[in-house]
Amino acid sequence: MSKVKCDHCHLEFSDEVMIHDGEYRFCCNGCKGIFHLLKDEGLESFYSKMGDTTLSPPTEQFEASTNFDTPAFHERFVTTTKEELLQVSLIIEGIHCAACVWLNEKALHKMEGVIEAHINYTNNKARITWDPAQVKLSAIIDMIRAIGYDAFPYDASLQEVRANKERKEYYLRMAVATFATMNMMWIAVAQYAGYFTGITQEVKTILNVAEWVLATPVLFYSGWVFYRGAYYGLRNRAVTMDLLVVTGSSLAYLYSIYITLRQSGEAYFDSVSMIITFVLFGKFLEVLSRKNAADTLDVIGKHIPREVSIVEGDNVKTVDVNDVKIGDTILIRSGERAAIDGEVISGEGSFDESNLTGESEPIFKQIGDRIISGTTSIDALIHYRSTKDFAHSTLSNLVNLLENAMAHKPSIEQLANRLSQHFSSTILFLAIATFWAWYFWPHSFDRSLMVGISVIIIACPCALALATPVATLVGLALGAKRGILFKSAAQIEIMAKATMVVLDKTGTITMGRPEVVNATVHAPFDPVYLYALVSSSKHPISRGIAEYIERDHEDIVTGSIEEAREVPARGMIGRAEGVMIAGGNALLMQELGIIIEAVSDKSVFYYAVNGILCAVYELRDLPKEGAAASIEKLKSFNLRVAMLTGDHQSAADRVAGEVGIDEVHAHLSPEEKAAFITDAHNAGHVVVMAGDGVNDLLALANADIAIAMGSGSDIAIEVSDVVLMNDSLRSLSEAFAISRKTYGLIKQNLSISLVYNSITIPLAMMGYVIPLIAAISMSFSSLLVVGNSMRVRLMYK
Repeated sequence: MSKVKCDHCHLEFSDEVMIHDGEYRFCCNGCKGIFHLLKDEGLESFYSKMGDTTLSPPTEQFEASTNFDTPAFHERFVTTTKEELLQVSLIIEGIHCAACVWLNEKALHKMEGVIEAHINYTNNKARITWDPAQVKLSAIIDMIRAIGYDAFPYDASLQEVRANKERKEYYLRMAVATFATMNMMWIAVAQYAGYFTGITQEVKTILNVAEWVLATPVLFYSGWVFYRGAYYGLRNRAVTMDLLVVTGSSLAYLYSIYITLRQSGEAYFDSVSMIITFVLFGKFLEVLSRKNAADTLDVIGKHIPREVSIVEGDNVKTVDVNDVKIGDTILIRSGERAAIDGEVISGEGSFDESNLTGESEPIFKQIGDRIISGTTSIDALIHYRSTKDFAHSTLSNLVNLLENAMAHKPSIEQLANRLSQHFSSTILFLAIATFWAWYFWPHSFDRSLMVGISVIIIACPCALALATPVATLVGLALGAKRGILFKSAAQIEIMAKATMVVLDKTGTITMGRPEVVNATVHAPFDPVYLYALVSSSKHPISRGIAEYIERDHEDIVTGSIEEAREVPARGMIGRAEGVMIAGGNALLMQELGIIIEAVSDKSVFYYAVNGILCAVYELRDLPKEGAAASIEKLKSFNLRVAMLTGDHQSAADRVAGEVGIDEVHAHLSPEEKAAFITDAHNAGHVVVMAGDGVNDLLALANADIAIAMGSGSDIAIEVSDVVLMNDSLRSLSEAFAISRKTYGLIKQNLSISLVYNSITIPLAMMGYVIPLIAAISMSFSSLLVVGNSMRVRLMYK
C-alpha cells in the first residue's frame, strides 16, 4: 500500500486515509486548514524553509473532533439561526493576549463556510456561526487546534471546574517562582554588600551559579506560559505581549550566563526571576479580575434548572427541561426556580423576580397569572401550564442575548484591537533601536542591553487590549442584574452617544391598562353580578372594572349569570336571577333606551340593572409609577424627549403634562411615527425609541437603538436592541446611565493605557527604568485598567 506525504506536516500516511484537495494531500483537516491559511497569507515559503523536516504530531491527546458533529452535541450546544445557519459558544483554551484573539478570529474567518467568529478577550468565549452545508464544526475545531489552541463547548455548570484547574496551574507556577525569587534575594543581598565592601571574583561566580540554578526553573517552568504564547504567535506571524516578556527575560538570562562563564561583569539572574514572577502574578490577578467581571453572566446560566416536575393525571414525574412541551402541566414547590414560562392553573403564592427585573418586592401569583422562567417560588405550591418550550423561555433567551452581546464588539473596541495588533511589533522595533543608540553613544554592551530590555518589558499592550472589553462586560452584567438586556455590546456605545429619546405612550409611559379614577353610584346594586359580568370579558375596560371591584370588595365571589354575551364595540349583556344586567359604553345604553349624560373625555363604563342606570365608572390609563422622575432623569442627560402616540391630542397632552414631557405628537399612524424618526435622523440626532406594541415596529426599526418593554409583543422584543424586563421607565433611565458610565470608563481606560505607555516607554528608552521596575509597572497598568472598569458596579451599591 503506497504512502504519501502530507503537504503540511510532511508525515507519511496511507493514501487511502488522506484528505484529497485537488493536487494536495492532507492527513487531517487541521493540516488542510493551516496550509490554506498560510497560502492565503502569502506564506508558502514556510514549506521551502522546512525542507525535509517533518512537524511532530501533537503530544496532547485532544478529544476527537468528530464528537463535535454528533446529534447529541448539537442538541445540547448548537442553535439554529433564522437564516438556517448554525451557532455555537466555545471556550478557547490557551488565549493569553489580544493577539491570540486576533489570530483565532483571522484563522476562522479564512475558513470557507464560517460566517462569523467573535471571541471575547475577557473570558475567552467564542461565538461562531457557520453554514453546515459548507463546513462541519469538527473542521472548525481542527483549525483552532492547528494554530496551537484548543476549544470546548461553553457550559456554565462546568466553567468553575475549568477555572479551578487554571488557577491550580497558576498557583504551582507562582509557588516555584516565589520560592526561587525569595531565595535569590538573599544571594543578591550578599552580592550587593560585596559590591561595596569588596568580593573576590571566585565568590562572585559561585553566587552567580547559585542564582543561575534558581532562575532556570522560574524562566522555563513558571514562564512556560509566555514561551508557549510567543511560539504560537511567531508561528502565525503575530508579535504578542508574550514575545516581549520572553525576549526581555531570555536576553537577560543568556547574557547573565555569558557573564558567569566569562567570570567578569554583572549578572542579572535576579532580574530575570523577578520579571517572570511579577508578570506572572499580574497575569494571574488579571485572570481573576476578568473572571469576576463575567461572574454575573455565568451565574445566570448556572442557575437554570435542568429538571422539572411534570404532572400527568395523578402522577408526578421528573423530566429534563428539554423534554417539556407546550401545554404540559408543571408542578413548582416552595423554594424551587421555574425553568419554563407558563400560566398558573391552580394554587397561588409569591414569587421572587428580583434576579430578572431588579425588583426586590415579591410578586403574588394566582390563577391566570404568568410565570416567568428564572423566578423563584417563595411560598407557592402551584400547577402551571407551559406556554413555551425551554429553548424559547425567558431565562434561556436571556442567556442567549447576553452571549450574543458579549460576542459583538463596539467600534471603539475594534479600534483598540487594531492598535494593539501593531503595538508589540512597534515596541520590539523601538527596543532594538534603543539598544543600538545606547551602544553607539557609546555605552557598554551591558548597559545598552539592560536599557533595551527595560523598553521591551515596560510596554503594556494588555492594558490597551483590556481597556474596552472588561468595562463593557461589567456594564452588560450590571444591566442584566437590573433587568436591562443589551442584545449587543455595541449598543452600549451607540446609546451613550444618543441625543434624542422617543417614547410611545400606551404601555411605555402609561400602565397600558385603564384604571377606575372615579365611580358614581346612582342606584343600589349587588356588585357580585357586575363582577361576574366584567370577569367574563378580556377587554381592558372590563379588566379595569374587575380590578376596582376586587380592591373595594376583598372577599368578592363570582355570581352566576345566564345568557351572557358580548356586544361588539359596545359592552356586555346577561341575566342574573331573571333580571337583565348590562355594562358598556354610551352606545350600548342608548340602544337599551337608557338616558345618560356625557361625563368626561375619559373612558366611561355604564352599568344598568333592568333598564335603570346604577353606576358610572370613569377610567383612565395612568402613567407608570416613577414616570415623571424618570423623564426628568432623561432630561438631565441633555436628551431631547418626545412622545409619539396614535391617541387623541387631549389624552396625549394630559399624560405628557403629568410626566413632564414638552414635545407631544398625537394622532400618528405607524408610518408617521417612523417618518418622525427619519426626520430626527436627518436633523443629526442619534435616536433611541422605546415602545411595546406592533404599532411601534416601524419606528423601532428606524431608530438607532430600539428598546422594548418586557411585557410588550413578542415581535417588538424581537426587533429591539435592548429589552427592559420590568417595564419600568426607571429602567430606561438606568440603561442610559449604565451605557454612559460604561462608555466614559472605556475612554478613561484607553487614556490610561495611552498615557502610561507614552510616559513610561520614553523613560525606559532614556535609561531611567531598570528591568525589575519595568515588570512591576507593566503588571500594575493592566490591573489599573481592570480596577477602573469595576467602578461601574459602584453605581448601584
